[in-house]
Amino acid sequence: MEVDPSSDMSSQNEIEELERETGERRRGRDVIVAVDLTANSKRAFDWAITHLCRLADTLHLVHVLPKSSGDLLCGSPKGADQELQESTLEFMENLVAEAYEVAMVKTEVNIVSGDIGKMIIEEALKIIPVAVVMGTHGHGMLKRYDGNAIDSISFGGSILIIISCAL
Repeated sequence: MEVDPSSDMSSQNEIEELERETGERRRGRDVIVAVDLTANSKRAFDWAITHLCRLADTLHLVHVLPKSSGDLLCGSPKGADQELQESTLEFMENLVAEAYEVAMVKTEVNIVSGDIGKMIIEEALKIIPVAVVMGTHGHGMLKRYDGNAIDSISFGGSILIIISCAL
């Protein structure tokens, strides 16, 4: 690769670093962050975009709604559920913008309904990420994520599970 000699040393170092990158880093990786409207979930998201995500990565935000609320996003809103739908969509839009602003990563939003643990497992098995990041909400992993999330995801392959604990 030809480099303009008048360019500063830092840009030349960046070009050399990109040339040394492996195929995986150039292609990017998939990272899942399980998110909801809580502070612990936001901490897990912040940790992931600060410490885990790299430029070419794709961040998959998985938000699981209870089954009864899942129909909202398909077009049948009702009263208080309408507020939940609006706040969820606004929250997700803010996370997408923040992920791009902080880590410059592509973000995909997956809003699904069902059992929290099972839905996170399903998404992980579909995407096959390098990591699944989630918060504990102070309940402990087993209570919050239905007990089988870690075992089931790990059984499906070598996926790193990162649990961001409440401070």
